[in-house]
Amino acid sequence: MSFRSINQRYLAPAAQSLMIFGIISLCQPWSLFLHKYGVTLTLLGLVSFMITSKIAPDPEPEERYQEDASVDVNKTGGTH
Repeated sequence: MSFRSINQRYLAPAAQSLMIFGIISLCQPWSLFLHKYGVTLTLLGLVSFMITSKIAPDPEPEERYQEDASVDVNKTGGTH
């Protein structure tokens, strides 16, 4: 498993989740600790998402065509 696939599978969704958790932490009234650090969590999630979104995913493998299966458009069925 390459770093790009790990990034697309785990790191980018974790950054999004951290942003969402930071926003929820700001809006909840039960824990002063979460409310106090909600902006910090949101900013950390935002910065990490900006970094992970810049990493391109793995390129798709190209399909290989066989020479026998290709169609030659220059050949004509008859003579002119």
